Amino acid sequence: MPVKIAVPIVESTSTVLEIGANRTTAYVPLLMQKKVAIVANQTSVIFKNNQTAIHLVDSLTSLHVSVKKVFAPEHGFRGDADAGELIKDGIDVKTGIPIISLYGNNKKPTAEQLAGIDLVIFDIQDAGVRFYTYISTLHYVMEACAENNIPLIVLDRPNPNSHYIDGPVLEMSHQSFVGMHPIPVVYGMTIGEYALMINGEKWLNNHVQCDLTIVPLANYNYQTFYSLPIKPSPNLPNDQSINLYPSLCFFEGTNVSVGRGTKQQFQIYGSPFLPKNQYSYNFVPQPNLGAKSPVHQGKICFGEDLSNYPKLKELNLEWIQKAYQLTENNTIFFNDFFKKLAGTDALRQQIEQGISIDEIKKSWEHDLKSFKKIRRKYLLYD
Repeated sequence: MPVKIAVPIVESTSTVLEIGANRTTAYVPLLMQKKVAIVANQTSVIFKNNQTAIHLVDSLTSLHVSVKKVFAPEHGFRGDADAGELIKDGIDVKTGIPIISLYGNNKKPTAEQLAGIDLVIFDIQDAGVRFYTYISTLHYVMEACAENNIPLIVLDRPNPNSHYIDGPVLEMSHQSFVGMHPIPVVYGMTIGEYALMINGEKWLNNHVQCDLTIVPLANYNYQTFYSLPIKPSPNLPNDQSINLYPSLCFFEGTNVSVGRGTKQQFQIYGSPFLPKNQYSYNFVPQPNLGAKSPVHQGKICFGEDLSNYPKLKELNLEWIQKAYQLTENNTIFFNDFFKKLAGTDALRQQIEQGISIDEIKKSWEHDLKSFKKIRRKYLLYD
């Protein structure tokens, strides 16, 4: 099925990065006289000249676009729910538009929910990491659109972790909502490019393909630094957390906290089971926005503060390897979630066996080379 690019990748001599949502002349004409559904959250905004942010739903309704429904991903339409927390359907107070959760009773829009819809827009800021679930939501939205013959427009946004590719490639026997496709942990593509890959590799159910249009970024490349103006989820509050997230999220499959329940989420790690004579830093998780019941709530966790750590250009396995080795009873270190995050059984086994980090990374090289060859087919930017 042909894929449409709604506007040239770069259309001016300007060096200012322009997100897809801001390129309204490319897609608003396609929406007129249509009944539209939008897949969106708090990051789905258009930036005006004075840098004020207007939500895409509000902008389109002000232009008399007939927005009939909003589909919301994990963390909800306003982005304030805990990771993994089921989200209920509701009504947007400002516009009165129905909000349907794609992280509640169903993760894929049903035929009934799409009934009467002529076109769907997907506009969510991603973090560029396999286990960050917005790309799983993208998969299911594309699949539902393909099955119901509804065109999809993806408004592209930068990937804040586009500057490297690393990690084990997912083995499909470990497929889950935190890993649906055979890609590495950090894959170096924008969400628009990722949609192209899902379509082109026929990863949707029964190999269906979506009628897909991409509204690309202008003046963007993979080394472009992009500071997210709105946090994409409650526990990724700043650039440092987003950069450390691919490496620290492995701890979510262990008994170690990554700072949920503090103000330094994904910038620190620690555990009551780590020796305080080896770790000078400590913290105590307490309930807060995005972490109603954090791991080790009310307990002193010993670990490291990485809030000033230099920017990573590859996955860091030193922290998890060290924590495993220093945990007194490391038979309780890992839990079953770890293999879903890793996408393979091998990484846990390698850490338990004391394999060097260099050897672990060498074991990824063949699969990474194969992935990069596939990735190259779908790149839109330099």
